[in-house]
Amino acid sequence: MTDITLAQITGEALIGGAAQRGNGGSFKAWNPTAREHLEPAFHMVDIAQIDQACSLAGQAFDVFRNTTDEERAAFLDTVAEQIMALGDALVERAMAETGLPRGRIEGERGRTCNQLKLFGSLLREGSWQDPRIDPALPQRTPPRPDLRSRLIGVGPVAVFAASNFPLAFSVAGGDTASAFAAGCPVVLKAHSAHPGTSELVARAVVKAVELCGLPAGTFALLTGTGNGIGQALVAHPAIQAVGFTGSRSGGTALMAVAAGRQQPIPVYAEMSSINPVFLLPQALEQHGERIGREFAASLTLGVGQFCTNPGLVLAIDGPGLSTFCAAATSALNDTQPATMLSAGIASSFRRGVAALAGNEAVTTLLRLEHDDNQGHAALFRVEGDEFLARKELHEEVFGPASLLVVCKDVEQMRAVIEHLEGQLTAAIHLEEGDIAAAQVLLPTLERKVGRILANGFGTGVEVAHAMVHGGPFPATADGRSTSVGTGAIFRFLRPVAYQNLPQALLPAVLRDENPRGIWRRRDGALGKE
Repeated sequence: MTDITLAQITGEALIGGAAQRGNGGSFKAWNPTAREHLEPAFHMVDIAQIDQACSLAGQAFDVFRNTTDEERAAFLDTVAEQIMALGDALVERAMAETGLPRGRIEGERGRTCNQLKLFGSLLREGSWQDPRIDPALPQRTPPRPDLRSRLIGVGPVAVFAASNFPLAFSVAGGDTASAFAAGCPVVLKAHSAHPGTSELVARAVVKAVELCGLPAGTFALLTGTGNGIGQALVAHPAIQAVGFTGSRSGGTALMAVAAGRQQPIPVYAEMSSINPVFLLPQALEQHGERIGREFAASLTLGVGQFCTNPGLVLAIDGPGLSTFCAAATSALNDTQPATMLSAGIASSFRRGVAALAGNEAVTTLLRLEHDDNQGHAALFRVEGDEFLARKELHEEVFGPASLLVVCKDVEQMRAVIEHLEGQLTAAIHLEEGDIAAAQVLLPTLERKVGRILANGFGTGVEVAHAMVHGGPFPATADGRSTSVGTGAIFRFLRPVAYQNLPQALLPAVLRDENPRGIWRRRDGALGKE
């Protein structure tokens, strides 16, 4: 293997198996089929290697985007097969790097592969290109030309892997899968929290590229720490869009780089959300104890490190709320602390909890001690008037901490929504007698939230056609987008119209014949003619 640190595709092989130990020790090749892969070593890519990866992606774009839907679907299926072929080695490496249990990693691996296959099924169905045909009307005054349009990939996409999902929002996660489905090469910045996991999955992608005969530059993995790699990647002229999951500061920094380019490009960044939960009176009265237990389970799931974690609870005072609080604090008190994904995340969590505990308007309902890198549940309470008056209480605390806002009435609940920033999710717990109150909240929630759910919690994001995992800023940089579900492909597509082109020059999906039976709009009517 060549001693190059950029995990880069060539037509035949992955170059970049050599890596340097953090202590400056020797290079060694990493064989992902051998047990020694559990002790990999890495070092940072340089500007020349970033340029190489991006330039090759630009060169690969026209070839890759002009593969057939079936060819790209087969590629996505092959990526999933190669990930599964890594077997227990991938699971063990991910567990070692994240502290997450085997069941979580195996479940996330299954989700990763299933979403790759879901995008494959989208491609095989064919209507993702949104083909539209308005035939010529030569007898009209003025005459109408023949107009046809479809969606095509925007170009190479820079993807930034997330810290909290080492597989599903990482190397072969939803951003990568949707970009590939759109026909866009991917240059991926691995997250420094799980470099070995990232390299294993990258090698699975590389193997799939090789098996499917795709061009050099279809995929590249960049490793290293610091902001320079990401900024250089987004600034590269070959990159045409960005997918990011991470902190608000990181996402907005990349947005600034993208906006400052000679050719600005879109950044689809998932950043910050506190995911309010509304406990309406009748639901609290009838089910306060159960809701309290379920809330505790949701809050502590994955040590609270899900982007849909319930960081804010709103309720009206009364006996039902007292029952909820008793059940929630009891269940939270019984949970065991667990290691968080990184020392940085743990440190930030401790600071956030301390800030809430030290706020004069806030009452601590539960705050348990924990070791430096562990997260233990914390629950706080504040009156609605105080919450509305104190902007600092609206900030996300990433981890198993939540703030209960006691509102005077449903109208104050609505006022709280109005004062919140954009959110990924909102949950409403309600019974039949709460419908009128929910109707007061719903119009405002629709403006503020990407997904509204009833009698549940936002943790758990189904990978499906109708899923929306996005929301107004700062939940995401562009509230019109989703990073989960087949709608994620539209982030990396743009429309092209063809006027009066002869049939031989038209894309197959826009020619008069429709042998695949794809849904198309003809004169505005949807059909399969």
